[in-house]
This record gives sequence, structure tokens and C-alpha cells, in this order.
Amino acid sequence: MAAVRVEEVLATAAQEQQQPRSLQVEKELELEFDLGNLLALDPNPPPAAALRGAGPRRESQLRALARDNAQLLAARLWELPAERADGAAGPLVARLPEPAFRLPREKPPPRPRPPTRWEQFARLKGIRRRKRTSLVWDEQAKEWRRRWGYRRAGGDPGRAWLAEVPAGADPEEDQLAKLRRAKRERVARNELNRLRNLARAHRSAAAAPLHPTGHQSRQELGLAARVARVSTASLGRFQPRLPKEPAEPPSRDGGKKRRFGPLLGDLAAERGRQLELLRGMSAKKPALDITRAVNKQLREEDAEAAAAKGKKRAQRGKRGRRQQQRPGKRSGGGKKGGAARRQQRPAGGGGRRKKA
Repeated sequence: MAAVRVEEVLATAAQEQQQPRSLQVEKELELEFDLGNLLALDPNPPPAAALRGAGPRRESQLRALARDNAQLLAARLWELPAERADGAAGPLVARLPEPAFRLPREKPPPRPRPPTRWEQFARLKGIRRRKRTSLVWDEQAKEWRRRWGYRRAGGDPGRAWLAEVPAGADPEEDQLAKLRRAKRERVARNELNRLRNLARAHRSAAAAPLHPTGHQSRQELGLAARVARVSTASLGRFQPRLPKEPAEPPSRDGGKKRRFGPLLGDLAAERGRQLELLRGMSAKKPALDITRAVNKQLREEDAEAAAAKGKKRAQRGKRGRRQQQRPGKRSGGGKKGGAARRQQRPAGGGGRRKKA
């Protein structure tokens, strides 16, 4: 950028003050306005001769064009209905109309939250949410009390000094002990549901499933600390480190991050890498990686052995199916087959001989 002297800037400003520009701007084609977005679209083509090249003439032409369009937009804004914001001494505020152009979002819209198990159950059963007050009138105490919890309305049935014996119950059964036992079962069931919800929430989260009672191992605590550290906008780059924690911020999955060389800086190392690459491309005999070649040969041998084993199994299966289709051969083939085999035997007797 060329240096600009202060005297030139002051001289230009003095000339502009001597020649004030008019508030009336004339255009061949009217501008399209979207006052809701404070937007003005100029369909008039700019002068091509003045915009050629890069110099002070082009800059002055662009500034003049921007000034004229801004003046037209400001004139349209003054035509809108206005009012004072904070009484008579407040600033004048104009009421903007609804925007005509829909501007694109910078980021995608947020995804809808997945329904909980209770919301799914309520939708399935047709249960509608009704807001209930937290206080109800207690007829015994003659005062407003909480619906649930400590000192709730009606009192705790397990702490009552009198319990009604239901019809058909054993008259010798202790109803107060039965109420206390039912309360302990409800408390245990609620605690079990709470632990299940915690386990489900930890499974759905990115962190490791921690034990809800606080008995975590060293690996679980390390994984939870690493996930919490990289959950910031800077991925833990500006977070304070622990005494024995490495200086490099950990990744989200705990693996090693790929390292890329700088684009500018070490030209000698870059030249060496490029020369090594060209040397390998221009070599008559390619470089042989012994480990890779051996591994490839082992994989091919394993594949061939597996294919041969599969062929043997297929042949055994075909032989068994053939024997099932023709069981006469296996059992002797009936009378006709047995007679044919007896005719083929030699006359001298190829079978067993009885002892004299």
C-alpha cells in the first residue's frame, strides 16, 4: 500500500468541504430496496473506462458510487414511520418493514432433541402434559402444604399412629410395618431407576461410562478429564495443565494427532524430501520393502489354503448328497446288485475259508 501524506489528505478534505455534494442523486434505473435487511441493489452498470486499472481514479469512482447508493438508501429510510425511543428526549427510531430477501444461515439449523423415554411413552399412551400446582390444601392441618416431599399434604402414611385395616386383610398383620416396608421398596425402586438413567446418560455421552456411586478407576478418570478438557471451543489449547500432563493438548479420541510440516520456513528439508521423491521415481529398480513383501506373500498363502480347504468341504458335501440320493449302492444295491457282485467274484474263492 502506497504511503499517503497528511497534507494531501487535508487538501482533499478541504476541497470536498468547498464543493458540497447534493442530496439528490439521479440514476437511469431505480434501485431495488429491501429496507428490512438495509439492502440496496443497483442495476445500473458502472462506467467501464473509469474502473480500468488500479489507481486513485478508480478508488474515487468507487467511493462516489458507494456514496450515491448510500444516500438513496438513507433517503428511503427517512420516509419510514419513526418515533422516539425513550420519550421526547430519546433518539428517533424508524420501524423497518419485514425483509424481502431470505439471507442464508452461517451454520446449519440445530438438530431436534431426541425424545426421552417418558415422552415416547406419553405419545404412545396419549398422555398430555398438565401443569399442576406444587401446593395443595391439607384438610387435616388446615393449611397449604406441598404436594410431594417433606411435610406434604396428608402426611407420611408410614409415620401415622393409626392405620386402617383393609377389607379381606389378615387382622393380625401389622399394617404400620406393611406401610413402612412398602415405602422402603419404593425408595429402592426409585434409586435403581435413577442409577439406570445415569448409566444410560453416560453411555450416550462421549465420555466413558463412570460409576454412579463415585468408584471410578484411574483410566476412567483420565478419559473423563481428557474429554472435559477438549470440550471447549479451543479444544483445550488454552486450558491450564495439570502437573504431570503433557504440553500438547490431547485429541478427542485419545489418539495421536497427525503432524503437518509448515508451508514456509525450512526450505532445505523440503528440498531434501522432493529430491528423495524424485530419486525414487526415476530409479530403475523400485525400492523393495521386505516386511511388506513378506506380509503380502503370507496373506496370499493363507488365502490359497483357505480356498483349498473350502473346495474340500464342498466336495465332501457333494459326495454326501449323492449317497443320500442313491442309498441302494451303500447297502448292497438289492438282489440284483448282490447277484452281479457274486458273478464277478473268481471261481477259486476269494472269500474266507472255513477251517477243516
